[in-house]
Amino acid sequence: MLDNILILLLSLGIILTGCELFTNGIEWLGKKLRLGDGVVGSIFSAVGTCLPETLIPVIALLFSDNRKDSVDIGIGAIVGAPFMLSTLAFFITGLSVIIFSGRRLTGMNLNTNLDILRRDISFFVIVYTCAISVSFFSVGFIKNITAILLIAAYIYYVFKTVNSDKASNGEIDDLIFSKTFKLKENIPVIMAQIALALFSIILGAEMFVGNIEVISGALGISTLALSIIITPIATELPEKFNSVIWISKNKDTLSLGNISGAMVFQSCIPVSIGILTTDWKLDIITLVSSLLALSSTLVTYIWIKIKNSLTPLPLLSGGVFYALFIVFLILRGFK
Repeated sequence: MLDNILILLLSLGIILTGCELFTNGIEWLGKKLRLGDGVVGSIFSAVGTCLPETLIPVIALLFSDNRKDSVDIGIGAIVGAPFMLSTLAFFITGLSVIIFSGRRLTGMNLNTNLDILRRDISFFVIVYTCAISVSFFSVGFIKNITAILLIAAYIYYVFKTVNSDKASNGEIDDLIFSKTFKLKENIPVIMAQIALALFSIILGAEMFVGNIEVISGALGISTLALSIIITPIATELPEKFNSVIWISKNKDTLSLGNISGAMVFQSCIPVSIGILTTDWKLDIITLVSSLLALSSTLVTYIWIKIKNSLTPLPLLSGGVFYALFIVFLILRGFK
């Protein structure tokens, strides 16, 4: 058990190092391609850091001979990712604003592009509601059409984001590879840094998941509870770390776009895989986590709609919804 805990800590260090390399590299890629924070945060960063949690359901569902435990892990990871992003990731981002408020130019207020955040959240609420609702249908044709529409919806989202994006003129830190190895800040060097970052993130996440499964197995936690709670905590760490790093550097649009863009991706692509490869019948645990995810997201959306600004308070409410789910699982005995 002690060895597993030590490897767990090592994996966190690997993920954090990868995230530092990734945020730095992805900002430079955006600068070289003359892209704005919308594309960099909501698409490039979001999709890149979604790789660990996307690979888990793909492997579990496509290469598992449809075993029940593997299906539970796959569906749990698919539903757990939006839940973690809309509750725990929002909470950590709000908390990081408070922690770094003394060094932030805007203090406790988030200087983010509200149009991007509103668009991402409303898109997530619509597509994720459709994805959850289709689980109540037994007709395979309807589910397959929904899966195809979800993929098409994400393509439309990318098109919309790129078309409405404006180049960012903000300052960025020196490229880590260039500073360390005395290389020019060109596209090949930037891509090499991003590739190493993604490899580190995936490696760290896989180490974390493997060891947390051993520890949780010793504690007698069910496979589905594990896949919804513990696995996404590990695989969503890149988004959380990235957002904290960007909050500390006053890059709020990148920070929140990284989370909201990941939410959109997770509600479209992995969900469509789940619908196409399983019977997509969600039980009470997955349904409750989905409803809490939507509720937490709507709190932030309504706040922005009414106040036309954003503070840590609605983001911190994500922690309340996360705690409610933990209480729900405790009452069920984690079964």
